[in-house]
Amino acid sequence: MANEITVPLLPCPSIDEIADFYTMLGFTRTYYQVRPNPFVALQREDLRLGFFGIPGFNPEDSYGSCSVIVSDTGKLFEAFAAGMRRTHGKLLVSGIPRMTRPRKRKNDGNHSGFAVIDPGGNWIRFSAAQPEPEEEAGGKLTATLHKAVVMGDSHGKHVRAAQILDAALERDKDTATAAELLEALAYRAELALRAEDPAAAGDALGRARALALSEADRDRLAGTLEALADVEAVLRPGT
Repeated sequence: MANEITVPLLPCPSIDEIADFYTMLGFTRTYYQVRPNPFVALQREDLRLGFFGIPGFNPEDSYGSCSVIVSDTGKLFEAFAAGMRRTHGKLLVSGIPRMTRPRKRKNDGNHSGFAVIDPGGNWIRFSAAQPEPEEEAGGKLTATLHKAVVMGDSHGKHVRAAQILDAALERDKDTATAAELLEALAYRAELALRAEDPAAAGDALGRARALALSEADRDRLAGTLEALADVEAVLRPGT
């Protein structure tokens, strides 16, 4: 057989809150019922998700998750981010709901991936169908950053990821390139926001903005610089 379709069914405390969240991301509500059991179905192109409501359900206790293989994680992320910015004026990078940025995952064969953590606490994990091209080998800081991304984005252990990255930033502050430091500090700022530590986020942001980058670095790291702008939008709303 071929052309089968699998639709994950995931828990949430409120199907209306879930529907509003995914509508913001460009989904359309295709089915809705309150009785006998709350249920909503949502679709964006070929991506289909179903949610059932559980009164009193705590999103922080959710084990709900699914993997979605897509052709272009960057394009899909930007579409979702645009919806968040229209609705909230910023990217949701901390708390529930939130979204991580596309990054190459060492634990996924160098495929780019990002996650949407929705109001039900469900992790919708998006992964690229093809691995990222091999890049020139980076220094020790880059290697540690890849480990921190696995810990923070794949496993959701942002405090431990921050500890790993802090040790590496101190160790390599005088030997890493400006580009390596920028990527590490941008991620450190995001981890600080997830830990509700705006002071640490502001410190990492300030250190990143003080780096002297070449024009070539700025072009290559446009996505990382955008990540810094998203951190600024959270720390300095309305500016």
